Amino acid sequence: MGLETRKFDKEQPVTDIANQIAIALQGIRFGSVEIIVHESKVVQIERKEKLRFDRNSSLDRASL
Repeated sequence: MGLETRKFDKEQPVTDIANQIAIALQGIRFGSVEIIVHESKVVQIERKEKLRFDRNSSLDRASL
């Protein structure tokens, strides 16, 4: 799931920002969500997601 670029009014309601943060957190198992603040206002939300594989994963077993 990707985040889309949106342009918000100068005075973005807190509920809209909270909803965007919640959307960024949905479905993420490993990673981070970074909230960038400038002059006391949220200006950017970044989502970084990591995919992790261990030795017992089904991908490893399939290659045998």
